[in-house]
Amino acid sequence: MKMTPRSISSPGKFLIASGLLDQLDEHLKVFGNNVLVVCDVFFLDRVSSSLAKGAKESGLNVNVEKFGGECSAVEVDRLRQICTANNIEVVVGIGGGKTLDCAKAVSFYENKPVVIVPTLASTDAPCTALSVLYKENGEFDKYLFLPKNPDAVLVDTQVIANAPVRFFAAGVGDALATYFEARACFQADGINLVLKRPSRTGLGIARLCYDILQENIETAMDAVSSKVVTSALEQTIEATIYLSGVGAESGGLAAAHAVSNGMSIVPELHRVQHGEKVTFGLLTQLVLENAPAEEIDSVIRIIKTAGLPLTLADMGLTTIDEKVWREVAKVACAEGDTMSNMPANLSENDVYAAMMAANAMGARYKA
Repeated sequence: MKMTPRSISSPGKFLIASGLLDQLDEHLKVFGNNVLVVCDVFFLDRVSSSLAKGAKESGLNVNVEKFGGECSAVEVDRLRQICTANNIEVVVGIGGGKTLDCAKAVSFYENKPVVIVPTLASTDAPCTALSVLYKENGEFDKYLFLPKNPDAVLVDTQVIANAPVRFFAAGVGDALATYFEARACFQADGINLVLKRPSRTGLGIARLCYDILQENIETAMDAVSSKVVTSALEQTIEATIYLSGVGAESGGLAAAHAVSNGMSIVPELHRVQHGEKVTFGLLTQLVLENAPAEEIDSVIRIIKTAGLPLTLADMGLTTIDEKVWREVAKVACAEGDTMSNMPANLSENDVYAAMMAANAMGARYKA
């Protein structure tokens, strides 16, 4: 019988330092001379100015394009035409998740290297071999599974520190679940994000992600609240972007993300950050596992320090409709989602009960 292999997936290079955004030319010329930069509107002027100066010194031909706002097939095709017209050799994505996913998709279809420069630390998506495509109206279209991770991920810590604190906290929430989901997936011998079995290395990276959050969360939040870069902040960004991404991709997801996916059907929660919903999903997973009190205490400490929501009310939900939340549980348990990576065989009723208990537990810890 053919055995599904265990896997480790990672970007080719990960660099983190203050000031990297203004030193891009130094890191791009190893991939090619003709460069397409897909950039968020918020950083367009700064990137255009700094790259124009650097390109002159390094001999790069740089085309800076404003991201159209939606990671859609139409936008990908528009950027691919620019690649063809300018004989592009390397694609760069600078901005939030949709900008980065668009750059990854363009590089895949054009078979060119891609360099990713996140301007937010709200999720671990920059390091993954995945792009999420949407329709022009913003509705979900499809997942584009990529054959490899980005060639390089460059993180400017001062850029991350300057972003709104809520985005940084959301990244902490997404990263906080990494170890617990990888642990469950490893115990269940489940399937990770590249459709292979989880590796012990992936589990170890996920554990390091959790350890760094435990060690640094207070002082990292002090730094990001003051918009300054410290060692604690740098280590925490490494955890939320790199360790969380590699840990999730190689270690696998479980109940926390499945519950978050289920919560997507609740209209009142559409403006809630991904990492905020994953945080509630993690609390639900800990209830499902009947986790030890000391483990829950540690998780809650990080949640509270980061200012993440502990209850559904914290996310703006004023009432809990049992019918709606039983539907959330149904979606979370759908075939093909990551609830199947839990060691126990869980029913929709198990998940509904755990969500309600997790909400009550969050309220108890708030009190």
